[in-house]
Amino acid sequence: MKDFFDNISRYPRYFISFTLGVFLNAAQPLVPLLKRPTTAIALIGAVVAGFLFLTFTMRAMLGLG
Repeated sequence: MKDFFDNISRYPRYFISFTLGVFLNAAQPLVPLLKRPTTAIALIGAVVAGFLFLTFTMRAMLGLG
């Protein structure tokens, strides 16, 4: 039974490392775009617009707004 709980306790650590790896690999190609001011402003604007789009969509779907 101890082996079972040892095995189960590894899943949160695996999930965190997997999620962090996905985010780091997704952000890595965007880092060179932040070196030029024009592309940095465009990239930050796109991220903010995407976040606002998701926020408004979820609020509408859940009937909060």
